[in-house]
Amino acid sequence: MWTNRGGLGACPTLAAMAFAGALCAQPSALLSNSDALALETHIVQLVEATMVSTPALAQPGTPLLESAREALAALHRDTMEAAPTQRLLTNVRAYLALADAVPKPYPFPRTAQDQFDDLHNSLARLDSHFAALLEFRDRAINGPDPDKLQRYGEADAHLNPPDPRKPRVVFMGDSITDNWRLNEYFPDQDFINRGISGQTTDQMLGRFEADVVQLKPAAVVIFGGTNDLYRRIPVAAVENNIRAMAELAQFNGIRVLIATLLPVSDYHKDRDVNYERTPRRAPEQIRELNRWIQSYCASKDFTFVNYYSEVMDAAGFFKPDLSDDGLHPNSQGYRIMAPVVLQALQSVVTQPAQQSPRRHRLFPLGK
Repeated sequence: MWTNRGGLGACPTLAAMAFAGALCAQPSALLSNSDALALETHIVQLVEATMVSTPALAQPGTPLLESAREALAALHRDTMEAAPTQRLLTNVRAYLALADAVPKPYPFPRTAQDQFDDLHNSLARLDSHFAALLEFRDRAINGPDPDKLQRYGEADAHLNPPDPRKPRVVFMGDSITDNWRLNEYFPDQDFINRGISGQTTDQMLGRFEADVVQLKPAAVVIFGGTNDLYRRIPVAAVENNIRAMAELAQFNGIRVLIATLLPVSDYHKDRDVNYERTPRRAPEQIRELNRWIQSYCASKDFTFVNYYSEVMDAAGFFKPDLSDDGLHPNSQGYRIMAPVVLQALQSVVTQPAQQSPRRHRLFPLGK
């Protein structure tokens, strides 16, 4: 008999059999996001069910079950996150070791033994998925092109030289830049999009020479950092990467504009649990990094591009009508951002390189 403890839902025997058959049909050790989450949920349900069938497990097993539930909650937010997957595996392994050591009722119901067998098999399947997940992440980070230089390699090679009458500007960034249709928002401009979804600032730095310096732009808009926060990269490391990009551009005579990170919000999490953004991109960390960007721009006479204040609501979050997922701007969001960067560029690329230092207006960065 399946239980419904902890609000994870009932799971009858026929459904368990169908679930096991679906797993056997998987051709790869790496499960899809939905299948991985289904397997992880199934494992926690089995722990709950076997604890009912073996009363001696109730007291020593409860802390392990609670820790497994917490790991499952984290995986609902991000099924590709390795740490909670490992935590779930560790706690369920410990639970099974405990189950082998405690006395079981006699006679032990066949249904209960089937649940323990299912738990062993499901845990082995999750272990295989976890190993494949680590391999997948390792290839992504340490593969032959970790910075994705090939993404724009051909386009960079065939790009015409800049036209002196139309200043070239490179937009360097992550998915927020990658998704921005610059030709639509800035018609008849030599604005080059060099955003790559998912990139961190160290990856942006790794391709900065190829995707910015060698294109000989008049200016570059550096816009990154949100993926670093998501991956728990220290703010100081993000600052170092932004500083390195900016000073590399300056050394090559390219005017530097650095944009704030955008706020995030959880307004759309009812539509999709993955749209709960604040646990992995803490608003205070975003504000901390934005304050540093503002201060750094002032100290180096770089241009500060304040998207943050323009798209933030009174509570300090991404306005719900400007983003459909709490992270990326929608078309209306980009329409708000476009004049902000255009105004900044107009004040920069029209001025001679030997200009005297500008006084920077300090923009409020919100709550």
